[in-house]
Amino acid sequence: MTSGAHTIIYPAKDLAGSKAVFSALLEVEPYADQPYYVGFRTAGQEIGLDPNGHAKGMTGPVPYWVVADIRTRLAALLEAGAELLQDVQDVGGGKLIASVKDPDGNLVGLTQDPVA
Repeated sequence: MTSGAHTIIYPAKDLAGSKAVFSALLEVEPYADQPYYVGFRTAGQEIGLDPNGHAKGMTGPVPYWVVADIRTRLAALLEAGAELLQDVQDVGGGKLIASVKDPDGNLVGLTQDPVA
């Protein structure tokens, strides 16, 4: 079961320019500002900018759905016909992510919060 899409990641070739635009849109400064990721938190959402997103196959924003068991959910998506883009990866602190492409080419991300 999912608890919703709480994260949206945008590919950003111009990280500085995208950071300025999203700072103006969200009216907050990023909580994470690194060369490999810029992240904003607002209204219960994580909005991220990934300068390597295009190289990973991102063609636009990717919603990341929060799931309780990322490996089980990823297997179910692959069995249902999704194409693997990124296998399960720990992005720090035990937070796991993965992504697939549906038959129409839409990108779907999964995220699992660290297990306490």
